[in-house]
Amino acid sequence: MTRWFKSWDELGFQILVNFFLLFVLIMVLVPMWRVVMTSLTPIGYSAESSFGLWIPPDQWSFEAYGQLLSHPSFVNATLVSTIITTAGTAINLLLTVPLAYVLSVPTLPGRKLFITLILFTWLFNAGLVPTYLVVSKLGLINKLWAVMLPTAVSVYNTIVMKSFFEGIPEDLKEAARIDGASDLQVLTRIILPLSRPILLTVGLFYAVSHWNEFFAPILYLNDNDLMPLPVLLRNILLGASSLNEYLEYDAFSSAPIEAIKAAGVLLTMLPMVLLYPWIQRYFTKGALTGAVKS
Repeated sequence: MTRWFKSWDELGFQILVNFFLLFVLIMVLVPMWRVVMTSLTPIGYSAESSFGLWIPPDQWSFEAYGQLLSHPSFVNATLVSTIITTAGTAINLLLTVPLAYVLSVPTLPGRKLFITLILFTWLFNAGLVPTYLVVSKLGLINKLWAVMLPTAVSVYNTIVMKSFFEGIPEDLKEAARIDGASDLQVLTRIILPLSRPILLTVGLFYAVSHWNEFFAPILYLNDNDLMPLPVLLRNILLGASSLNEYLEYDAFSSAPIEAIKAAGVLLTMLPMVLLYPWIQRYFTKGALTGAVKS
């Protein structure tokens, strides 16, 4: 066995690491499995004997999923969340990419000052009340722009992307400039084609943030038709949705209210879970390359 390891100490360390990772995996999977089983719980079924971790397959009930998917507000909330996520992520990248590229140019006059000012806004923000007043004065109350524009640029994501751009060989940029390319052409034709890992990584950060956003909609949106999916899920979890139909779910639903809550959690996280495998191969490279240099 030691032919794969330099010493027994290395073998013992690897075993400890594997046990630790197995423990972390169990800590993640057990709560997730319990949520899945809870969402499949039929009305009148007691899962106390198995701590909610097991339900016989012949007693599975998908009524909770059916009730959520058939509710008109659920479909509308999903559409609103999709609009916020796609449009918000597009705005984020359109603003973050040029800002990060400009900051990555070592010959930029006042570069250190600009970086200092940007980092200052990260450490000391204006606060909730001034931000609300600005959004209100701009006439964005009760509009989806109020959810997307205040968080249009993330300082952390900008710094990570800047560090990635700095890792691209300067010779490629200089060769393009010698051939007559402008800074915009260098960015679009040289930098961006080489930056797919960081674009997808930062895009995922932005997309997850928008998809899970619920505080800003509660703060800025008063129309129930504009409420995204996390807000609707919050209302279900609290048992006090602004939609009167949900006030009667506990008494007249053909699925337990706990099953509806669990099904809502799973349906809300499903899009991001399905999206991650498509960009997984780029995620590690983009995150590490940007973070190590920063």
